[in-house]
Amino acid sequence: MEKRELTCIGCPMGCAITVELENGEVVSVTGNTCGIGDKYARNEVTHPERTVTSTAVILGGDKPRVSVKTKSNIPKDKIDAVMKEIDAAVLQAPIRIGDIVVKNVCGTGVDVVATRNVEKI
Repeated sequence: MEKRELTCIGCPMGCAITVELENGEVVSVTGNTCGIGDKYARNEVTHPERTVTSTAVILGGDKPRVSVKTKSNIPKDKIDAVMKEIDAAVLQAPIRIGDIVVKNVCGTGVDVVATRNVEKI
């Protein structure tokens, strides 16, 4: 039986969680004080995901870059590729919060969206 020790990031409590696995299947989750911890731990050991935040280049705007994020989580092992695709994006102002900056980033089915407005100058 394999044991994995995690610190939960689901809420501010930061519970120390122990996950026991057998043949890649979760057998037990202990140490969490809420259901968020149980869900986080099960997902983290079988299919870890993250939200990615970054910035993208803006041309013709009142700011040189715009803050962006993935609209939902992406597989953790795709973070480097997602960051490269975001870095390659060059946008034209104006940009509005929620505008799609990169559609279906790295084939994940998840869009990268702007998280602030940039006015055209």
